[in-house]
Amino acid sequence: MTVAGRTGLAGFADFTLESGYVFPEMHIAYETFGRLNSDRSNAILIEHALTGDAHVTSGVDEPATAEHPRSFAPGWWEEVVGAGRAIDTDEFFVVCANAIGGCNGSTGPTSTHSDGLPFGSRFPRVTIRDLVQAELALSDELGIDRWHAVIGGSMGGARALEFALMAPHRVEKTSVLAAPAFSEADQIAWAHAQIQAIELDPDYCGGDYAALGRFPAAGLGLARQIAHLTYRADAELNARFTNAMQDPQPSGAAEGYYAIESYLDYQARKLVNRFDAESYRILTVALRDHDVRRGRSQNLAEALAPATSEFQVLSISSDRLYTPAQVDVLAQALPGTVSHRTITSGAGHDGFLTEGTVVGRLIRDFIT
Repeated sequence: MTVAGRTGLAGFADFTLESGYVFPEMHIAYETFGRLNSDRSNAILIEHALTGDAHVTSGVDEPATAEHPRSFAPGWWEEVVGAGRAIDTDEFFVVCANAIGGCNGSTGPTSTHSDGLPFGSRFPRVTIRDLVQAELALSDELGIDRWHAVIGGSMGGARALEFALMAPHRVEKTSVLAAPAFSEADQIAWAHAQIQAIELDPDYCGGDYAALGRFPAAGLGLARQIAHLTYRADAELNARFTNAMQDPQPSGAAEGYYAIESYLDYQARKLVNRFDAESYRILTVALRDHDVRRGRSQNLAEALAPATSEFQVLSISSDRLYTPAQVDVLAQALPGTVSHRTITSGAGHDGFLTEGTVVGRLIRDFIT
């Protein structure tokens, strides 16, 4: 079995956030796939979405039949990234880093504070620009002066866009999938409901639940259900579930348990079993506040003018979180060469993950 993936943990001293908060020590968990060539020109940085992680692909040919299937489980973009796939790890050196503030290896609210307890409520607010600044530090650590491409969807797309603005000399091509230039009232409203769901759970304890041996599972599950309704298209949900009852009705379920309710409860349980509630809240706030105009110019074209990379902007036709019209505003305002496509899909916002064949082909055409 050929294994192309490697894991890493990079440490940085005195890392300063936009707010002025200084981490005496900050860590970034990351995975790499493929090999960096001699002139370091084949590196691609892939940015994950809000509840994603560094495990973008398995790094093996057939993860389901791998010798250690748990270690080499399929990644969240397995169909797009890997040997012989659109982002070919035989050709490119691919890096995917876990966002700071997350809960999958990088410094976040579950990390240990100097007093031996989890950060919890003491974890500072982070911005999309802070997440990018951490990745720039990782770029230095890996010896990559310039990325051939930076690619991301949803929150990853916001990070890719900010990367191109914060360090235009360090990226040749930028691919932004299903992400806008700034959040509007609708996205802010959805984020507000999710944050409230977590904070109003009695087990949230102001964010210090881990130190008290508690966990706001109900609040995080409800937040996920709210979010999932923006990730999938209404037409898709109607077609899949109609108004059918779950069959068979699970024991203990209230009378008249609908199939769509069962689906949402399943999505909630999946996230609760793998993600931290305070990380979810912190990253949701960061994405809610995403606005490339902040501190630059309220004129979007002027705010984007410093970017010098080639751009690819992809939207999903049925996306109701970041609609094609909103993504189009970004595409029209970007400087230079911009490839803009709307992918026809009934999957909604999640189409950038589920439409691997089309997404992969468009990305491949862009990066080669």
